[in-house]
Amino acid sequence: MSYVLDNLKYTESHEWIQLLDNGNIRIGITEHAQSELGDIVFVELPEEDSYTTGDDCGVVESVKTASDIMTPVTGTIIAVNDSLEDSPELINESPYDDGWIFEMEVDSAEDLDDLLSAEEYRNQITDDE
Repeated sequence: MSYVLDNLKYTESHEWIQLLDNGNIRIGITEHAQSELGDIVFVELPEEDSYTTGDDCGVVESVKTASDIMTPVTGTIIAVNDSLEDSPELINESPYDDGWIFEMEVDSAEDLDDLLSAEEYRNQITDDE
């Protein structure tokens, strides 16, 4: 079974969200998602721009398939993890730390209330198995 960190929020499309001390959020894909994808070979990082909840903003490609990365809330992408350009496998090796994908400035903190808790996400992936 995949591990899910209690201090993060999640989306139904398998992104994790970490609230940073400055009020911004950091986003990546979950351990469950990376294990389903298999070996990550390429990451198309998002543009630093404004997005609406659910927008496709990038792509993670593995030996099995390609999967869109979606924005979990409305806001502006303010940073991307450039390390993934040369080392996309960081998502497999460290999905919750070194494998983060981008950071956003959130338009409305209330949007974070619509995300899944760790328990809700665990239930979702357990139901999918």
